[in-house]
Amino acid sequence: MFHFHKPNNKRNLEPKATLSLKSKMIILISLLILGIFILLTWFLHSFISNTIEDQVGKRALSVAQSVANIPEISSAFELNHPASVIQEIVAPIQEETAAEFIVVGNKEGIRYSHPDPGRIGEKMIGGDNARALQEGEAYVSQSEGSLGLSIRGKVPVRDETGNIIGVVSVGFLNEDVQSIIANQSKSLWLTMIGIVVLGIAGAIFIAHHIKKLLFNMEPKDISYLLLQKEAILQSTHEGMIAVDHNGMITMINKAAKQILFREDQQFEHVSGKSIDQFIPNTGLFEVLKSGKSQYDKEMIFGESIVLVNQVPVYMEGEIAGAVSTFRKKTEIEHVTQELQQIKQYANAQRAQTHEFSNSLYTILGLLQLGEREEAIDFIKKKRNIQEKQSQILTKHAADPVVQGLLQGKINQANELGVTISIHPDSQLNHVYGGDKQETLITGIGNMLENALESVKGNQEKERQINLFFTDIGDDIVVEVDDSGQGISEEAAAHIFEQGYSTKGEKNRGIGLALTQHAVQKQGGQIMLEEGEMGGACFVMIIPKNGGDSDEGQHTGSYY
Repeated sequence: MFHFHKPNNKRNLEPKATLSLKSKMIILISLLILGIFILLTWFLHSFISNTIEDQVGKRALSVAQSVANIPEISSAFELNHPASVIQEIVAPIQEETAAEFIVVGNKEGIRYSHPDPGRIGEKMIGGDNARALQEGEAYVSQSEGSLGLSIRGKVPVRDETGNIIGVVSVGFLNEDVQSIIANQSKSLWLTMIGIVVLGIAGAIFIAHHIKKLLFNMEPKDISYLLLQKEAILQSTHEGMIAVDHNGMITMINKAAKQILFREDQQFEHVSGKSIDQFIPNTGLFEVLKSGKSQYDKEMIFGESIVLVNQVPVYMEGEIAGAVSTFRKKTEIEHVTQELQQIKQYANAQRAQTHEFSNSLYTILGLLQLGEREEAIDFIKKKRNIQEKQSQILTKHAADPVVQGLLQGKINQANELGVTISIHPDSQLNHVYGGDKQETLITGIGNMLENALESVKGNQEKERQINLFFTDIGDDIVVEVDDSGQGISEEAAAHIFEQGYSTKGEKNRGIGLALTQHAVQKQGGQIMLEEGEMGGACFVMIIPKNGGDSDEGQHTGSYY
């Protein structure tokens, strides 16, 4: 059972501004892109900064090692004025390497070279010489000196015996390094901003495309339609199965499960499984392959004979799946049988009304002519004929329903100028109820209807139908013999097929097919034989004790 909850009116008194699905998607995707942009930019900026600082440090260390390995530098330490020699050696190297400074100092940290000659002879600033002077390490450090914060490469200077006699410090100002990082990051920021703009544009396109795929519906509309569709599918009496382009079941309703599976079978979860697992040779794969629909195709689903309609489902010109709808053939035949009986009843009533109208006009004409005695004799004659006919029917058939059917058919035959003769040995002593009575009425009515159609094209004197019926013994036997043109051998092979008619007209060929199905359901049979009058002869045999229950069966007559 499906419940649709009524919204709380108290909470809905004030209108709420809600964003559409498209707007929500654009905003959420854009926020996601911005979040990724911020995180990625921060990571790349940090990576670039660390990389550049590392490269500058390695460059400073490489220059410092080159300067420390110059023999003239270590030899100058033995002079009385080392600065005069060292400054002249270092100044060109500093200019060539674009270092901010190259400072050479002794073990006490006294400068022998400096970009500012006035600071030669002063103590080196920064306090980061200990590892080079004491432990003899070559390393990169970051410290603030006389020119500002800088990245420095520190290498010890050794004499010929390998003793540490001084230190070389090569530095690049941190301000210059940050300037390089800023220049490199500028292109990064521009690229990332461009990516963000493209991402937002992509979000708009994706949102528009998805909204188009959803037929411009909002999520609440889709939810409501889904519930509505599910309620319709589960409440319909026809079985429905939908499959995708691979033949996998995507939807099956309750009626389909009832037709396909027995009550003791549990197939609650069939979605996502191949249709072939449950219905072999369903024909859906043929529909998926050819794209051609199939209508009113008779098939066996489970333990039932069904009439199937199968159509492909297209999406953007491509086959996306197929839908099969089906209903038990017996249900359709039952409805058709009832309509056939109504048609027969209507024809009988029309014939009786026509005959009664003719009689009234005859009486009126006689009275207007003053022929009162003739009018009385005509009325008595009609009454006697009617009573005699009723007595004959009452004598031969105990069932008032059969009597009514035969009376209607006789009236219809009289209107068409056809004579229906009931064999004097005909006798139905029992009144049958339930499906057996319905089968008997259907069989007699359809066989007589077929005989009337067959003989009405003959000359009036040759329009003859003989009717015989009996229930003496174990079977009910009904025989209808007509003086029509008969049925050819070719037509006889198809005469009981639904939709087949010797006249080749549409919407015909139903009565005999229904009769055969109803008779076979009772365990009987209907046969076509060569008639004694040159036409067709249909014989229907129904076991009295076979087939469905005969509720209400008894012997006697109703008055």
